[in-house]
Amino acid sequence: MYKEHFGLRDQPFGLTPNTAFFLNAQGHREAFNLLQVALANGEGFIKVVGEVGTGKTMLCRKLLNTLDDNYYTAYIPNPFLNPTALYRAIAGELGIKCKSRDGINEYQNGINERLVELVAEGKQVVLVVDEAQAMPPKSLEALRLISNLETETTKLIHIVLFGQPELDRLLAHDSLRQLLQRVTFSYDLPPLDMEGTSNYIQHRVATAGYNGAQLFNNSALQYLYKASKGVPRLVNILCHKALMAAYGKGNQQVTKAHVASAIKDTEGVDIPGQMTGWLFAASVAVGLGVVLGVFFTMPGGFR
Repeated sequence: MYKEHFGLRDQPFGLTPNTAFFLNAQGHREAFNLLQVALANGEGFIKVVGEVGTGKTMLCRKLLNTLDDNYYTAYIPNPFLNPTALYRAIAGELGIKCKSRDGINEYQNGINERLVELVAEGKQVVLVVDEAQAMPPKSLEALRLISNLETETTKLIHIVLFGQPELDRLLAHDSLRQLLQRVTFSYDLPPLDMEGTSNYIQHRVATAGYNGAQLFNNSALQYLYKASKGVPRLVNILCHKALMAAYGKGNQQVTKAHVASAIKDTEGVDIPGQMTGWLFAASVAVGLGVVLGVFFTMPGGFR
């Protein structure tokens, strides 16, 4: 809608993860470096945890796109599966053909044989699981059993888990303590800071083809950071709506007023500095208590 107005080639703030827009921000850079080092060292379990919208799936896809021909990758984007279904999905990713009536033992045997073949070909097999917090505990245990597969000198498969903080709470259960002990590298993906948010926005508009004057002015950038708290998904939503607001008014630059319009139109995002909900009610109650306290202690007041 507004691409031609702003001289953009692509939509800069889409919600679908597109690695062409990947920004090497500090948190993502550190997480990506950790993943590369851990896989190069042949580690068994690696875990990356981050809040909703912090860019885990983008990082996941960046990793998959970066691994070269020395790696054989398998990707499970929706792991809400029972153990048999999980093994079936992994078998499919590894190119294993099993009969639909085959049970879990057949899948285990097929996966083991295929992993041995791939390692013999000089491949390092990497299984990447996104949204791992959705996995049932029994399926996580099934995943641990696969990670046990190894030769005398090397692991047959390396597993990378991407998940929300619920994954940490899930792994803290006593029944999964063996898996938790297998996690040799982990990283908590933080939101962007103010500088990172500004760089993120300017990087995305430049990648989308913009080459004019600063598209989001400084006040707009600061307001976007305060409202989004540096969460990339919220930044994308607010920037998209702010661009629409600026386009609707025929403006060539996004200002704080455009961002304010975007915030008002987005559920779950509060206008920075505005008290809402229980916080507002609490402040009113405290203020009323102070007034009544003064009144009751005044001469002639109630005692």
